[in-house]
Amino acid sequence: MTKSKLLLFSMLFIAVVSCKKSDTKVDTEVKTEQSKDANGFSYETVTNDPTGLRLYTLDNGLKVYLSKNTDEPKIQTYIAVRAGSNYDPKNSTGLAHYLEHMVFKGTHKIGTLDWEKEKGFIQKISDLYEKHRAEKDPKKKVEIYKEIDKISLEASNYSVANEYDNMISSLGATGTNAHTSFEETIYKNKIPANELDKWLDVESERFGTLVLRLFHTELEAVFEEFNRGQDNDGWKEYFAMLDGLFPTHPYGQQSTIGTAEHLKNPSMIDINNYFDKYYVPNNMAVVLVGDLDFDETIQKVNNTFGKFEKKELTHPTLPTEQPITAPVVKEVFGPTSERVSISYRSKGVKTEEEKLVTLCDMIMANGNAGLLDLNLNQKQAVQYAGCSPYFMNDYGFHSFNGSPKSGQSLEEVRDLILEQVEKLKKGEFEEWMIEAVVNDLKLSQTRRYENNTALATAYYNAFINRENWEDKVKFLDDLKKISKEELVAFANKFYGDNYVVVYKRKGEDKNIVKVANPGITPVNLNRDKTSEYVKAFSARKSAPLQPKFIDYKTAIKQAKTANDIEVSYVLNEKNDLFDLNIIFDMGKDNNKKLSLAVGYLEYLGTDKYSAEDIKKEFYKLGVDYYVSAQDDKTYVGLRGLKENLPKGLELLEHLWDNAKADQEAFDKYVQKIYKRRQDGKVQKGNILWSGLMNYGKYGENSRLRDIMQIDEIKAINPEDLVNLVKDLKNYKQRIFYYGKDVDAAVAALNANHKVYGEFKDYPEAKQYEETKTGGNVFFTNYDMVQTEMLFLAKGKPFDPKNLAASRLFNTYFGSGLSSIVFQEIRESKSLAYSAFAAYSNANKRDKSNYVMAYVGTQANKLEQAVDAMMDLMNNMPEAEKQFNAAKEATLKKIAAQRITKSNIFWSYERLKKLGIENDNREEMYNTIKNMTIDDLKAFFDNNIKGESYNVMVIGNKKDLDVKSLQKLGKIKEMDVDYLFNYVDKKEVKQ
Repeated sequence: MTKSKLLLFSMLFIAVVSCKKSDTKVDTEVKTEQSKDANGFSYETVTNDPTGLRLYTLDNGLKVYLSKNTDEPKIQTYIAVRAGSNYDPKNSTGLAHYLEHMVFKGTHKIGTLDWEKEKGFIQKISDLYEKHRAEKDPKKKVEIYKEIDKISLEASNYSVANEYDNMISSLGATGTNAHTSFEETIYKNKIPANELDKWLDVESERFGTLVLRLFHTELEAVFEEFNRGQDNDGWKEYFAMLDGLFPTHPYGQQSTIGTAEHLKNPSMIDINNYFDKYYVPNNMAVVLVGDLDFDETIQKVNNTFGKFEKKELTHPTLPTEQPITAPVVKEVFGPTSERVSISYRSKGVKTEEEKLVTLCDMIMANGNAGLLDLNLNQKQAVQYAGCSPYFMNDYGFHSFNGSPKSGQSLEEVRDLILEQVEKLKKGEFEEWMIEAVVNDLKLSQTRRYENNTALATAYYNAFINRENWEDKVKFLDDLKKISKEELVAFANKFYGDNYVVVYKRKGEDKNIVKVANPGITPVNLNRDKTSEYVKAFSARKSAPLQPKFIDYKTAIKQAKTANDIEVSYVLNEKNDLFDLNIIFDMGKDNNKKLSLAVGYLEYLGTDKYSAEDIKKEFYKLGVDYYVSAQDDKTYVGLRGLKENLPKGLELLEHLWDNAKADQEAFDKYVQKIYKRRQDGKVQKGNILWSGLMNYGKYGENSRLRDIMQIDEIKAINPEDLVNLVKDLKNYKQRIFYYGKDVDAAVAALNANHKVYGEFKDYPEAKQYEETKTGGNVFFTNYDMVQTEMLFLAKGKPFDPKNLAASRLFNTYFGSGLSSIVFQEIRESKSLAYSAFAAYSNANKRDKSNYVMAYVGTQANKLEQAVDAMMDLMNNMPEAEKQFNAAKEATLKKIAAQRITKSNIFWSYERLKKLGIENDNREEMYNTIKNMTIDDLKAFFDNNIKGESYNVMVIGNKKDLDVKSLQKLGKIKEMDVDYLFNYVDKKEVKQ
């Protein structure tokens, strides 16, 4: 399944009763049934629903989705509100999203030291914002804002920042976050199962009252988020596409982040009105998936959220779009590589069009045998092409996207994609494809919905979209009923000249909005103080949850093939899927050509099958294969339906043994590598986190720079690459199998994985030495609004004794919403949307640990951000209360963690690289239990304080504050081609 399909599966739940192919079709009855639990609560279930959902509706209208999974003692929680940016007032766009931020700020009980005094200041701030909004004179607006800043500082004397985050963190929660979209606002936590009572109490309190506390500092954080969007070409393309598809509907006319003008002129009154109107129980859902008891849980939800009062609620009627009768053309500009998208507007969820578009999408692209996969990607006619649908309440769309290969225009890519759409309309796909893609969807769902988070996501999507769960369970069966003739008839009606095409071109974006630095006075955090609510909350004790540790020696079992290859295995007790890996303990460090060779295999056929036919045969079986070369490992893998393992392995071994070199495919492959490099070097994330970071660690001698140049690759005989792949079989190897019936798997290996003679030893691996850090600022110029900085210091060699302290330090100091860095940089000083620091342990025992910190901020806040971060990295604030909360959170996270399924093997593989043979979490747990803040301070002083940093910076040179960076070291501007060692800049022609 390709990445382009992830969006689809975040929207759709696809039921799996059986993934096995059968010649006999049996219709399984699916219907909704009403039942009552032991407490008398009514709930709905759906027959033959493999997820076991119980859907309750409380008396106040609140929907409660419950599903039980005891794989780990955790519960994925979502609180869903059926309202998003679609309902933002026209003069307050971005309101729903900003409200989402403010819900984290506490209530009249959480986050306040004296509510009676604080609320007076908040009212004054609200009045001033109304005055600020109405004022037209820019100078007077500045003066009003200064008054807002002054009173906000006074108000902060009575507030405690991040009390909600601290409470949730103390439960051992992970994934604490929220998001806002067109029709939804979703609040997220994954909690230990024994903390459900306390979670329900704090969340019901949080959603009972809205207090717009620390309003102007959080507004600056939203501005930084707005700036990040301006630096994201992908978002700009997306907004242009929506604007074309929906010229009157809020989908296209009101972005979730809002306009800069509206963000500059917020109304606290509007935000309170929105909360009062839409954050009501009959417009909300609580979703809980995990280790829970149905009867007890619904009683607890009713005791808390059931107290909310139902209100009359009407959703606004939104505009209806007129048909698109001719192509709508849009252009956006930015520094990243060029792309094109073609999008068709569809009807929304719960329509027949949703089913038909979903099926068309999979016929077009499924990662293996779709029309785009075979005719464009497999033949390397473009750099990449794919498609994905998206369905909302009022409308949906089907988007195709393509990237040009070297020397190819966007118009040429557009035409090639449209040619494939024409093939769909002509029915130029094979009869078996519909059944195959439905089975593919089943396989993907089976893998994804073993995960509680993915299943809970499906539930809240059903709530937001007002979908009956019965219809979701029947969705795939409905797809199977669609004939090829029906699908082709629909395609001819749906896909015409009624599309929006967006050309993402390289160039300057002239629509960038520059935001002034308002000069906010840092507010008081009062981290040493506590509200009465939190005191009572902290005094409550939950039933203890005991950690469970693994004995890897017994959890991972051993077998051998007939030719004496070691097979490590873990049994899959959940379903009939398998994952088989043939592992070679050598990689790119041992042979630079290895990654080229395994990548080339993707485009080759054999004496029996063409490259396209190979893909089709695997797709028919419901089996995927993959060959991957990493730095020190190479994997040849197979996964899919257990019953098709023998046939899948036979096909894989046939390709492995009989692949035939193809000069034309190789020439196109070289061109693809060249274009991938050109595209990669204009991605700011790649420049910072790959190019600059590697240079900061290794200098000139890094894996990143130690590459074959394009001319060198072009000179390779492709036959040599094929032989290199075939020769892999002759090297030492081991196998990991996750699935049922290991004897059958070993039998399949004996029958198909033929090796002869003694195995060869691995070639010696090349070593890359880490350089000393300190006194350097490596800067790369990039057309962007923000400036991003990464501080990196080489620490001491890896020592397992530091693992416990570093984990606790990261929780307390550097990561998460309640960490010291986040509070100081974002909450108090409003200098960034994202800021973190970490003590990063090596992934191999002979490597060094690193101290790192990151901040992304407006260029005009750079000096303040640098000073704030460097002060923290040298002077760790000692907050006893916050330390105890971090300690408790860390212990609870370890206690709730379960290493299961195939992760048992892969976690052991990671530990062995560190020289650890046991489950070291037990030692870490016991060490953290006995740690004090003095121990953490000693760790900080010995490992972090006074470190010498290389500082990696990416930003717009014309906005760069040179003086603030010179304080950190000597500035060296780094050319992108030099960072990646791309010395050959010549065009590569076919």
